[in-house]
Amino acid sequence: MSRRLSRPSSAASHRSSGSSAHDSEFKVECKAAYLSVYDDLKDVISSEYDLSAVLQQSGRNPTRKILAKYWTDETDYLTFDDFVNICRREHATTTDDLMKAFRKIDINGDGYISLDELFRMLTTRGEKMTRDEVQCMIDEVDENRDGKLDYGEFCNMLMSTTDECKKMSMKMMEKKERKKKRPSNTPRRDDMPRPSPRVKKDKVRTPVGSRSAKVSEPSNLRDWTHTSSKGCFFIDADEGGQIISHQYTLDLADDTNVFITMQPNRIGDAGFTDDGPVDTAIYVLREGSSSNKIVTFTEQRDSKGRYCVRCDLSAGRYKLVPFTTGCRLYERSAGRETKEVKLIKQDKEDKIVLSKTFKKALEDIFDMADLDGNGLLSREDFNWYNIRTSGEEVADDEWDVVEGNIELERGEITKTGFIHLNQMEAEDNDGDTDDLWVTLTSMGFNKSLVLNQACPFKLDVYTEDCRDASLEVMGLEAQAVMLEDAVCETVTAKGEVSKVKGMKDLSVYTYIGDARATVVVENQSYSKIRIQLDCSRSKNVVSNQRDLNYTLTVPSNTTVVGHHLIPRDEKAEWIVRCQESILR
Repeated sequence: MSRRLSRPSSAASHRSSGSSAHDSEFKVECKAAYLSVYDDLKDVISSEYDLSAVLQQSGRNPTRKILAKYWTDETDYLTFDDFVNICRREHATTTDDLMKAFRKIDINGDGYISLDELFRMLTTRGEKMTRDEVQCMIDEVDENRDGKLDYGEFCNMLMSTTDECKKMSMKMMEKKERKKKRPSNTPRRDDMPRPSPRVKKDKVRTPVGSRSAKVSEPSNLRDWTHTSSKGCFFIDADEGGQIISHQYTLDLADDTNVFITMQPNRIGDAGFTDDGPVDTAIYVLREGSSSNKIVTFTEQRDSKGRYCVRCDLSAGRYKLVPFTTGCRLYERSAGRETKEVKLIKQDKEDKIVLSKTFKKALEDIFDMADLDGNGLLSREDFNWYNIRTSGEEVADDEWDVVEGNIELERGEITKTGFIHLNQMEAEDNDGDTDDLWVTLTSMGFNKSLVLNQACPFKLDVYTEDCRDASLEVMGLEAQAVMLEDAVCETVTAKGEVSKVKGMKDLSVYTYIGDARATVVVENQSYSKIRIQLDCSRSKNVVSNQRDLNYTLTVPSNTTVVGHHLIPRDEKAEWIVRCQESILR
């Protein structure tokens, strides 16, 4: 039988002096700290190192003397109950503790902690830090910018770290509890076959076009209720090069079988290359009172080249979030530009007119903005276009100007009217094209008027048993904000896992679907790590990262995407190889 923590005889009678509510809060904090390091309360603390880690997550800063008191030569493991009892005895960091620590670090006793003093302390115990990292710590809390810390700044530094640990612990506990409560149709990692630690093998995939379609269109699709919308992916320079897109809500009045398809929409050559189309997908998330839960996503193509999914959905509201890896979209945006195209010229009467090339680009923009696909721009369509190009909604007085000056049909803007609207703008600016270029670049055009930083798409939703299905555009948002957790969740549920050598709390998951592969890193430790993911030995692939040999930083207790990979040439075989290594 394993030896556990030997309790003093007074332990049974030891109780928190606070109220029952305070005791309940204390236990929740202990539980959160424990689950930030372990997956289950039944897991045991198996080393002094892990004991230190879980105590730090609870807001305590155990010394070697304290650790030695609870982890002796005879200790094999400690349980969660043991941990709670230790937390009862060892209080969290107080101002008195901080004052004692401050005096120990302040070697010359001048009432301040210098870079040298803090660096000396942080490089003789615990995790080794560089001088630059210590300087960054000081800079973050050095309110008076004198290059050193007084007592107040020192307290703020340590207490903010303690609070951050507690917040992170609570967040991790909530995340793990949500996973346990997931509906049965949600992919669960524990339900998947778990491969043994990875043996390096080539992951060879056959050409995409040579595979038989695994999703087929329902034979009676004509009888289903159909609703659709267009949308677009944009590379947004204002968001650091992130991909943003239209977002949707789907309201179902009844339980129904659903068939959802998504594919790039041909406007010029946008979204298509000689090697294949820009990859697209739709993630379906169930709206809930506390969080959105992933239900399914379009994973495979049908015989028509559409990304599809067919499933049963219960009545309610869902978010439909478009997704692309960005691999080909980033490649297109990096293409060479020729000289800047002229947008306007003057006719024989010195009147400002739009160039033929500019008019063609405006026709393409009109088709991109026509989200309902009826050949006209409703006020709602025009509003989304205005939000994309100016960041503002269309005010009533602005719409009055539109109605009073340009061609409308059934109260909506025609293509001729839209071009005339831009003609008016050019005239109002006396030939200055700066505002016109803002519109063009916002919609994904480069200076040569090539649509290389956007990919239009078409989304179709068919419902078999629900005659009252509503699909609405609800926003333009960065996909990373909406989908990081959902993508990681599907990859960790369905991908092949390997533990990184020498890092028991670090795992790398590789998932390879029909037309894309994703590498995800899960860091369950209490400190951030830097990991290099080298996919340069892969064959016939292109990544969403600028370099196939990519280094990323993974914060503690988080899961992040390292690489998305798709075949460069879909007509040829492609091989995925990923070698990971820790950078210290």
